Amino acid sequence: MARAIIAGVDRSARSRAAADWAAREALLRGMPLQVVHVAPSDGPDPAERWPYRPETVADRVVAELVGRHPSLTARSMNVTGAAVSVLRAVAEEAELLVLGLRGEGGHAGVVLGSTASALAMECARPVVLVPGTLTGEGPQGRADGVTVGIDARNPAGGVLGLAFETARLRGARLHAVHAWSPPAGAAMSPFPSLEEERAAWDSEVRLLSDALRPWRSEYPEVEVLEDVVLLPAVAALTHAAGNSGLAVAGRHTGGTALALLRHARCPVAVVPA
Repeated sequence: MARAIIAGVDRSARSRAAADWAAREALLRGMPLQVVHVAPSDGPDPAERWPYRPETVADRVVAELVGRHPSLTARSMNVTGAAVSVLRAVAEEAELLVLGLRGEGGHAGVVLGSTASALAMECARPVVLVPGTLTGEGPQGRADGVTVGIDARNPAGGVLGLAFETARLRGARLHAVHAWSPPAGAAMSPFPSLEEERAAWDSEVRLLSDALRPWRSEYPEVEVLEDVVLLPAVAALTHAAGNSGLAVAGRHTGGTALALLRHARCPVAVVPA
């Protein structure tokens, strides 16, 4: 069975914005879209079900998406259970699982919801978390640019594979960012300032070039900007992602990936190592 893109939705505008991103990605990749709504077993009482009853949420989202994207192949799935476990199981063979940063139950001051956070750290497949709403201020940056965080000493193939393939599909430039931890006592700056640091800097540049070389050979059509930055990983990736339509990070980075989700203003893909 061909892989699909899964969009997890609830009744919020945030999840519908994520579903719309998923629909456009499905069209770009030539894949079907499956829209999934998981209602809790102790679901809301009838007075709280407006505007959609739990058993029809996914159906209505599919109808909206097909109306907006007539060539989209999409199906709906409405189930009852625990959102994290159900979506994790449904997405086991998916190309991508796409969610909003937080769901309908999130508080205004919470950037990253508990369901999104748990799936980003537990799902067997890449998870894309999308900020913004359809009616509000949407994701910032270029619509097609892709930024990827890479540890040049231990490059993760799954992370680079998704980043390069996404850039190829979009005909976009790939910005590969290697955050170099500054030597003890060095001033925080995007570039080395001391002569004795120059050799170490050049070594990091070579490491990044070596890590990307096989991927450049596999994807010769992708323009790549190789970037070594003397900043903490979160700061380096957040700054670079400000000019992108998608940021890609490895789940093995743990705190870095979660922090990026809280700071980036574009969709972020978290890829299991």
